[in-house]
Amino acid sequence: MKVAVQQEDLQLLAKTLQEQLLVEVPLAGVFQVKCAVNKDELMILTQHPSDVTVDAQTIFAVIEDALQSLAPYREQRVQCFLRVFGEQLPYAKRFLALKQRTELNEGDLGIWASGGIREEDTGTRGRGDTESSFPTSSSSALTYFPSLDETEDEEVFDPFADTPSLPPSKPTRQVKPIFVGVALVGIVVLGLGGYLLTRPCVMSECKEIQIAEQLKTESPQLIRRAKSEKDLMAVHQRLTTASAALSVIPSWSPRYQMSEELKASLSGRSEKISQVVKALQTASLAAEKIKAPARSLEEIQARQHLWRQAIAPLEAITPNSELYPLIQAKLFSYRISLHAVNQQIQTEEKWLKKLAAAKDVANTAESRQASAKSLKDWQKVQSNWQVVINALRVIPQTSPAYEEAQNLLLEYKPKLATARDRATKEQLAARTYQQAVSTANQAKVYQQQNQWQAAATYWEQALETAKKVSQDSLYYTQAQSLIEPYSTALKQAQEKLQVVSDLQQTRTDLEKTCVNGIQICTFSMGNGGIIVRLTREYDQLRQNSSANPDSGNSDTAVDLTNHLQILQEALAVISDNANLSLFLYDSQSQVIYTRTLGG
Repeated sequence: MKVAVQQEDLQLLAKTLQEQLLVEVPLAGVFQVKCAVNKDELMILTQHPSDVTVDAQTIFAVIEDALQSLAPYREQRVQCFLRVFGEQLPYAKRFLALKQRTELNEGDLGIWASGGIREEDTGTRGRGDTESSFPTSSSSALTYFPSLDETEDEEVFDPFADTPSLPPSKPTRQVKPIFVGVALVGIVVLGLGGYLLTRPCVMSECKEIQIAEQLKTESPQLIRRAKSEKDLMAVHQRLTTASAALSVIPSWSPRYQMSEELKASLSGRSEKISQVVKALQTASLAAEKIKAPARSLEEIQARQHLWRQAIAPLEAITPNSELYPLIQAKLFSYRISLHAVNQQIQTEEKWLKKLAAAKDVANTAESRQASAKSLKDWQKVQSNWQVVINALRVIPQTSPAYEEAQNLLLEYKPKLATARDRATKEQLAARTYQQAVSTANQAKVYQQQNQWQAAATYWEQALETAKKVSQDSLYYTQAQSLIEPYSTALKQAQEKLQVVSDLQQTRTDLEKTCVNGIQICTFSMGNGGIIVRLTREYDQLRQNSSANPDSGNSDTAVDLTNHLQILQEALAVISDNANLSLFLYDSQSQVIYTRTLGG
C-alpha cells in the first residue's frame, strides 16, 4: 500500500520509538531516533554515541515490537538502521515486513513468533569496516520524503542498501532434559535468563507443574513486552490454560499444595490482566463514541462514565507491576480524554447560564444608558454591552441556546455601537479638555521663568485646544470657562514678549553705535535707564585733538567734536525708541549728556 504520512506523523513516531527505547533499554537516554518515508517504505535510523556499547538485536526487537503495536504500521515495509553519532554510514541494518503476531504452541515454551522478518544479508559487520563496502549516502538522506505515485519498475529508495543485516532478534529457546540417578528429572532451560525448573514427582515428572512454574517465571517478561490488548489476551489465555491444567492434580498428590499455590499465582496474574484488558476495551468503546458529536448532555455524561470505568482499574497498577509499561502511556492518554469530556460537560452546562447572565447584564446596560451623565457612566454602558455581545457570540451551534443567542445579538449589536460612539466622543472631549489645562500649566511655568516667547506660544495652544471641545459633550461647559482667562494670559504674555523684543533691539542698536573702528563706548541697561560710558581710548583721542588745535590734525579734531555730537544724537534716538532715560559719561565717570523720559 502507498505510504501517505505528514512530517508531524514521522516526528510523533520517532518520539514514540525513543520513549519505548527509554523503557526497554537502560541506555536509551543517549539514543536518537529519526524516521523517513520514501517509495512506500518506512525508514528508521537509531543513533548513539561511540562510547556506548549497544546490543543491536535488542534495539531492533524493541523497534519491531513498538511498530507491531501501532495499527498504522502493522502492514508496513520497514528498514531499520543503527549508526554511531558523527559517522556517515550505519553499521547494522534490518528489514522488517510487519504482519499480525501469532503465538506458538504450548510445546514451544511460549516463544513468540514475529511474522515477516526478512534478512537481506547473512553476515554481520562491525562499525570498523563500513567505509569500504557502504555506498556514499549521508545521514541527510533520512529526512522527510512525501509519498509519490511511482510506476512499478521504479527503483526503491534505499540509502543504506549495502549495510549488513543482523540475525533474527528473538532466537529460539531450547529445552534439554537431564537424567540424574534412578529418578527422572525434567530440566527446562528458560529463554529469559536461563532459569532452571526442576521439581520431583511421584513415579513420574509433573508436566503440569513444570509448565506452570515455567509460565510463572516467564509471564512477567511476556506481560512486560506486551504492546497491545491482543498481546495481553494471549498471555491471559496461557495463564488460564496452565491454571486449569493444575486442577487435574488430586488432593492426595505430594505436589497438590504446590499446585494450589501456583494456581493461585497464575490466577492472580490472569485476573489482573483481565481487569486491564476490560479497561482497555472500555477505553476503546469510549474512544469510538467520541468520534461522533454528542447530541445531548446525557450522551456526554455517558462517555464520561466509560472513561472513568477504563481509568479506575489502570490507576491501581503500581510502577513495579509488569503491566505498568503498557498502561503508562495509555493511562495518560485516557486521563486527557476524560479531562476533555469533563470540560465538555462543564461547557455544555454553562451555556444556558451564560445566556441568562447576558440578559441580566443587558438590562443593566439599558438602565445605565438612560441615566449616563459622565464619561465614566458611558464607559460602563459600553463595557456592559460588550460583555453581553461577547457572552452571546461564544455560544456554539451545538448548544440549545444558540438560536436565541443569535436573535439577541441582532438586537444588542446596534446598542453597543451607540454606546461605543458616545463613550468615544466623551473620551475625546475629556482628553482635549485635559490637554488644554496641561498646556496652560506649562505656559505658567515658562511665564515664571520669564521665557515669554514659550509662554505666549503655550497660552495660545491652550486657548485653541479649549475651543476644540465638542459642543455636545459633557465637558463643553467646563472648556468654555477656560477661554476668557486663557485669552487674558495670552495677551499679557505677548505684551511682555514685545518688551523683551524691544530691549533686545535696543541692545543691538547700542552695540552697533558704540563701535566705529574702535570701541567708542560701553553700556548697560536696567530699570533706571540706559547708562553709556566712553572708553579711555576714545577720550584720549578726543583730548589730544582739543589740546593741539593748530597741529596738522585740525581736521581730525573737528571730526571728533562732531562725532561726539552725532553719538549723543544717536543715543537719544535709541533712548526714545526704548522709552528709557539716557545717561552718557566719559571714561572718568563725568556726566557728558543726560536725557530723561519726556525731556
